[in-house]
Amino acid sequence: MICAGIDAGSRAVKAVLVDSSDLAVLGESVRDQGVHQDHTASAAIEELLGPRGLSRRDVGRIVATGYARNLVEFAHTTITEITCHACGVRHNMAEARTVIEIGGQDSKLLRLAPDGRVRDFAMNDRCAAGTGRFLEMVAGKLEVPLSRLGELASRATSPAAISSMCVVFAETEIIGLLASGARPEDIVAGVLGAIASRVAAMVGRRMEEPVAFTGGVAMVPGMDRALATALGRGVTVVDAPQMTGALGAAILAARSCGE
Repeated sequence: MICAGIDAGSRAVKAVLVDSSDLAVLGESVRDQGVHQDHTASAAIEELLGPRGLSRRDVGRIVATGYARNLVEFAHTTITEITCHACGVRHNMAEARTVIEIGGQDSKLLRLAPDGRVRDFAMNDRCAAGTGRFLEMVAGKLEVPLSRLGELASRATSPAAISSMCVVFAETEIIGLLASGARPEDIVAGVLGAIASRVAAMVGRRMEEPVAFTGGVAMVPGMDRALATALGRGVTVVDAPQMTGALGAAILAARSCGE
């Protein structure tokens, strides 16, 4: 039986199809978030089903998670992103004990038990600083694609000090740094370091290894290195980090079908 997971995030909608018999991933889809989340999620599912000659009636169960999960009206049920990310990480990196997830507009810390259950978690969703939105703003001001930020940071010689951890004030600060002649490479390195320091403060001293890094920001080259430096620990980017929540939702859908 085919089951599906949908992660309706703040910046993108992700969908995953799995075979409930062995949890093999059959397909993945990513679409930019829009005004009509239900339509976007539906289009993501149809993108996966159509080429396989399938319809939604062929899907045994659909679980929605993420920021806009309650707006995905065709899902059979919803599950929090905390639970879904833990499940997705457990599938790809069973040994993980700490999970750091940085998405479009929030960041999360999950502490996992040896069996993969969430022991406790912390979440920062009050400010977009330290999230993908922050990096999008930086890339826009520097007129470079997100994919080049890591390359620029690797060439830094004197990382800039970014003191403002509010997106609005940080944007003004970056404009000022550019006006004063600061190199884009040093600005990016400073920004990555500031984000990593903010996450490290949320993690605190109590952190078990291995540490898994997931979420859309984990795909930004160099962010894992900045995070590892701030934490003083090794950090492993999980496979397809942007899809972790949707994968976890699909696996939980498959498990409920089996039950």
